[in-house]
Amino acid sequence: MKKVVTVLVIVFLVLSNISIKTNAETLSPPNVSGDGIVLMDATTGEILYGKNIDEQFHPASTTKIMTALLTIENTKSDDIVTLSNDFTTKNHTLLDGNTLCLQNGEQLPVKDLLYGLLLRSANDSAVALADHISGSVPAFAKLMNERAKELGCTNTNFQNPNGLYDKDHLTSAKDLALILKKLSTYPEFKEIATTTSYKISPTNKTDQAASTINRTLRNENKLVYKGTGDYCDGIDGGKTGYTTQSLHSYVAAATRNGHRLIVTIMHSDDQKYFVDAKALFDYGFTNFNLTKEYSTGDIVTYYKESNGKKIPLIAAEDFYYTSAKDSTSKPSFKFINNSIKTTKFHKGQKVTNIDLNLDGKLLGNLNLLSGITYSPSIFSSNSNPLNLNKTKAIYLIIGIFVLLYALVIYRKKKLKGKKFRDYYK
Repeated sequence: MKKVVTVLVIVFLVLSNISIKTNAETLSPPNVSGDGIVLMDATTGEILYGKNIDEQFHPASTTKIMTALLTIENTKSDDIVTLSNDFTTKNHTLLDGNTLCLQNGEQLPVKDLLYGLLLRSANDSAVALADHISGSVPAFAKLMNERAKELGCTNTNFQNPNGLYDKDHLTSAKDLALILKKLSTYPEFKEIATTTSYKISPTNKTDQAASTINRTLRNENKLVYKGTGDYCDGIDGGKTGYTTQSLHSYVAAATRNGHRLIVTIMHSDDQKYFVDAKALFDYGFTNFNLTKEYSTGDIVTYYKESNGKKIPLIAAEDFYYTSAKDSTSKPSFKFINNSIKTTKFHKGQKVTNIDLNLDGKLLGNLNLLSGITYSPSIFSSNSNPLNLNKTKAIYLIIGIFVLLYALVIYRKKKLKGKKFRDYYK
């Protein structure tokens, strides 16, 4: 009996350990420092974990991800940027901190300035790109804010391209994640942001200051260094930020098995943001799945006529959703014919959209296209305002023809009688 009890105790302890380990791996988000935190799925935009996601903070040099985005979208990498002859004078208040020591009248390709922007976090590189794209820093700041709104940002107000402190220069953890969500779709970003070292080529001005200019850049993002304890598996790149007023901030993207996540950490007085970011990535990849529910062109549902004919409605775009790895639920939707307001449509024409839900939560909206060119038959309730079935419709048509025939006969007799009366007048 004593042996049996001992065995049962051992079994209980083993099972308890397994249970404890499983819960730790699948449930609890990490305890990270920072007043604004976001873990976002980069495909669906769903926030998997967050803290004060919409609160405004001063972003410091994480601002530069927006400058990088606008540069990639509005220039070519081999475009030559020519600095004005008064570049250092007119922009002197925006050239503190890390710089490339750019010279008045210097010429550099956009590519080199992007490396300076993302690897060294060079403030003069950001200003040079802003001048090149918009003509001035204020004009570029306006472009930054316009693009932020297009990306869905609601708590952002940029004042400059590099993040030097300004009381009105603000954004949120969610908004930064949305900006990096877009930036991470460009392969140029990953190519630059995961490079550990880069040397800027000589320019028309570097010979004059060769002894004072160091143009060999080392990436400040520790998560990109393979073979070190800081390395993050699947890292796509990131950006640090710090000023005494803004404290520490960090934003990064990582992809594993085709699943990309975004991490934002803002207003942290702790320098362990690299460790915290890795912990958030590990938590996200361990606990959540990204699933493609529909591919572009897949049949989603059917538009049905009363006579049994079915018109295929197809997905206008790929549709993904994020779910907990232990979830067995599947997305659902409701579709009724009345949601389509037009009676005729061509193949590939958008005819309606549906909301997809998972466990009572809205996942998103999917546009539906007609799979064929469609024009309803006269016997279809879809085009029949009286909602007649086929038999009733036939009787109605026969009745209409009989009535028309009777009217013709009546008119002929009336005309014949008129001629007869006219003849005997």
